[in-house]
Amino acid sequence: MSLIYRKVRIYLPGIVTTFFIALISFFIGERIPLVGASIFALLMGILLNLLIQEKSRLSSGLKFCSKTILKIAIILLGTGLSISQIVVVGKYSLYVMVFTLLSAFGSGYILGKLLKVNWKMSTLISAGTGICGGSAIAALSPTIDADESDIAYSIAATFIFDMLMIILFPIIGRLLGLSDLAYGLWTGTAVNDTSSVVAAGYAFSNAAGEFATIVKLTRTLSIIPIVFLFSLLGTYKKQRESRETTNPYNNTGGVWNRRGYLLKIAPWFILLFVAVALINSLGYIPVEVSKSLKVVSKFLMAMALGAIGFNTDLQKVVKAGINPMILGFLVSAIVAVVSLLVQFSLGQI
Repeated sequence: MSLIYRKVRIYLPGIVTTFFIALISFFIGERIPLVGASIFALLMGILLNLLIQEKSRLSSGLKFCSKTILKIAIILLGTGLSISQIVVVGKYSLYVMVFTLLSAFGSGYILGKLLKVNWKMSTLISAGTGICGGSAIAALSPTIDADESDIAYSIAATFIFDMLMIILFPIIGRLLGLSDLAYGLWTGTAVNDTSSVVAAGYAFSNAAGEFATIVKLTRTLSIIPIVFLFSLLGTYKKQRESRETTNPYNNTGGVWNRRGYLLKIAPWFILLFVAVALINSLGYIPVEVSKSLKVVSKFLMAMALGAIGFNTDLQKVVKAGINPMILGFLVSAIVAVVSLLVQFSLGQI
């Protein structure tokens, strides 16, 4: 009992702090839905990081929220998804999504090298742009062991361009004479965060908004293969590094324990995310329960991002400079153009 009490005493201050960050962020986010609670939580965490010098009492709870609570939030995100949505959206949207994902990660890798952006940040920016903004960044970050500063900067980069897309997409869509279907497909595959997709979609028409939302939710499912792919890539990179330096995961007398490291970084939470999505697809989660769990997921995500903001090393963010923002802009522009070109090749435009 005393052990549990000690654990509670260690973790509670940080957890309570992030809980109130999420509570305030939700209150503000309800009134400014285009920005959303998660972004407010991240910004509030960064602000508190500047204001509070002594963080030792909060550190354990903040770490728990930024790691464990984050994974629980991602798992519960699956309650709002349905594998059957793939069938509803159809083969054209899936075809477009394959090309936008390839262009996001391909251009992110090449341009990241040219702009000298570290591979973790460039990967997170690519994931945020190609998949679903902050949720994808949050899901991928534990797998590649990203720093809080990488996560915070990547979310900020994708958020800024989301705001621009909300304004520009309806204007460009009308200038190009896009149909509701074509515009919804373009918005659903090129705009990042769900709230931004909804805003940009319905700004064009109700039909376009509905289609964009379905495409966006289906696009979120690509988190699953991407996270597993990068867990394998992380193992490969660690194996290559182990040939040159002494590895902390080496427990076998000089031979790197590849299996042990893979088990350590394997995205087990994504398996639970898939399981929850499948259960929801089969109709075993009542609609009202699903809605409630989605709210809980968003609240936990706000707690996690508040903790990430609180733990962000602002010196690293400043040191990163403007190049990650430039990378975010270029990758976003490339994805938007590729989405239109693929639709044009399919005769959708």
